[in-house]
Amino acid sequence: MGDIILRLVIWFLLTANFSLANILIGIAIALLLPRASTSHTRLKDLLWGLGKIIVAIPQAYQEAIQLILQPHTEEEIVMERVQGRRSPGLIFLDIFLITFTPKTTVLKYYEDGWYKVHHVKRRQRS
Repeated sequence: MGDIILRLVIWFLLTANFSLANILIGIAIALLLPRASTSHTRLKDLLWGLGKIIVAIPQAYQEAIQLILQPHTEEEIVMERVQGRRSPGLIFLDIFLITFTPKTTVLKYYEDGWYKVHHVKRRQRS
């Protein structure tokens, strides 16, 4: 059940459309996509991801305004650890959330549990 809910959440994040037709299409897609028998999304992890979505939306607006008012000219590439054992759906959600904010982009996901993330930041004054 958690996998279906996660797929619906991702569908609504991608489409941003809550019309009846889109809800029905999302449910159909969530049910028709093949499911991996080995990876199940725990409800606790799903709720954690939904909480991160709620935090990411205002953060994205804040970062966009910062980029407009104060250009960020420095860049860095860092490796970030994936939290615990994650299902493919939750890994997708993590990558979506990191890339959703304007200052960060996931460049690569490594199977051993790391993300390569590009950050833009303001120049440090000396």
